[in-house]
Amino acid sequence: MRQSEFRQAVSDEFGAAYGRVVAGDLVIAELGDRTADDALRAGLSARDVWLALCRATDVPEARRHGVGLPTPRS
Repeated sequence: MRQSEFRQAVSDEFGAAYGRVVAGDLVIAELGDRTADDALRAGLSARDVWLALCRATDVPEARRHGVGLPTPRS
């Protein structure tokens, strides 16, 4: 997953404005007590950050692949 795909997935799941707030303000323990934006700046993979954000916000597993992204392989 590229960062642009991460941004699109966040926007699709949470809406553009709220998605920016979630990515920039929600501190996630799984990401080392960082926000998603901080984790990306620190070099964590966009996919790992997206999945951690999904778990932290209870996004159903069926939607964790993100709109327009390939469905995870079985």
